[in-house]
Amino acid sequence: MKLQINGQSYDIDAEPETPLLWVLREQLNMTGTKFGCGIGQCGACTVHFDGKAMRSCLLPVVSAGSGDITTIEGITPHPLQAAWIEEQVPQCGYCQSGQLMAAAALLEQIPNPSDAQINSTMTNICRCATYDRIRKGIKRVAADNARATASASASTAPFVENGEGQ
Repeated sequence: MKLQINGQSYDIDAEPETPLLWVLREQLNMTGTKFGCGIGQCGACTVHFDGKAMRSCLLPVVSAGSGDITTIEGITPHPLQAAWIEEQVPQCGYCQSGQLMAAAALLEQIPNPSDAQINSTMTNICRCATYDRIRKGIKRVAADNARATASASASTAPFVENGEGQ
């Protein structure tokens, strides 16, 4: 079976129902994706599957073969990581790769999410309870992206003199 992970193709030898999480960690040594609860509740194992946040402990490898998979190793470095440091998000750090993957998927879908959108989308569990800091980190990246977009738009605007474009 073949899997497309972080832009590379991998030949995998696993039972079809094996969770993607175990293939990533045990066969491919991509240990950034963490095992937490094994029932899809905690989110420590979050990866992107065709651009959407997905709990890899629930995704059978046979189903994963049909899409594009991105792990934490595939998005590093990411602006969220700098925001996490600036907002002092990590405490024990165990959930952070899953939190970052969920936040990155959120920002791809909703570039400037409201607090309510963040709260409803970020369902990963953090036993250190840094949820307010996680929200601030997401908002920081959203604001930085908005400023960069505005700046790029301003720099590509046509030069206007005396009300006439050139």
